[in-house]
Amino acid sequence: MLPKQLFRDDGECFQMIGGMEPFGIESTKPKADNVMSSTAKMSFTKCHQADSVKSTSAVDKHNKPCRDLMTAVNKLTLNNDLIADCSRTYSFPTVTGKHQDLNSISPQTLSELIDGRYKNVINSYRIIDCRYPYEFEGGHIEGAENRYSHASILELLQQPTTEKQILVFHCEFSSERGPKMMRFLRSKDRELNKENYPALNYPEVYLLDDGYKSFFNEKSTYCDPISYKPMIHSEHSSDLRHFRAKSKSWTTGEKRQHARRSIRL
Repeated sequence: MLPKQLFRDDGECFQMIGGMEPFGIESTKPKADNVMSSTAKMSFTKCHQADSVKSTSAVDKHNKPCRDLMTAVNKLTLNNDLIADCSRTYSFPTVTGKHQDLNSISPQTLSELIDGRYKNVINSYRIIDCRYPYEFEGGHIEGAENRYSHASILELLQQPTTEKQILVFHCEFSSERGPKMMRFLRSKDRELNKENYPALNYPEVYLLDDGYKSFFNEKSTYCDPISYKPMIHSEHSSDLRHFRAKSKSWTTGEKRQHARRSIRL
């Protein structure tokens, strides 16, 4: 849901476009002390002034944030090639993965990224490994960062960023942990930049298709050490129980609104 704080304090963008709720944009009712005209009931976007009638120039100035917001949403909804802040198109070729709301890249593309084949396209990249520490220590992609908790993902948002900085998330199979942390980052990034939609700290993020297991099978020479330790391992049963318990505590009480909607919005 886009927060009310996106809009000006001296009025509201009264959004009444049919079908926009699934994308996280909810209608905001006009203030009670102002009578709503009959045209406000029509299915279109109307900028509502809480004060009495103002000059045309003032109304036009007020309408601009509303128009800009809807322009951004329309661009993201209609153009899948744009990254989440509408500033440019995606840098890498993507594949059809398990999660239709996320952009996935292949092990081949990630190895090319590590080799520097995209150095003229992006400025930097970070690989975010969401597996548990014992898995990470048992073998990970060179240069990867082990971030498996919400706190560690929030820490990312407190760090300085550069233009065209790319994030690549993964876990063992890129089935649960990696996608969840990727969505969590986008949700908190939107909250952090709610006054400047669609601006984001990390507008271009990817998921490694089929995770570390697939990458190790295809590109093991890019791993350090060259090894693969699965989450379910006889030597780490107690570690698994520990981290699973912590994971449950992070998600307790969280509401799952607009499940499966695109993280680009």
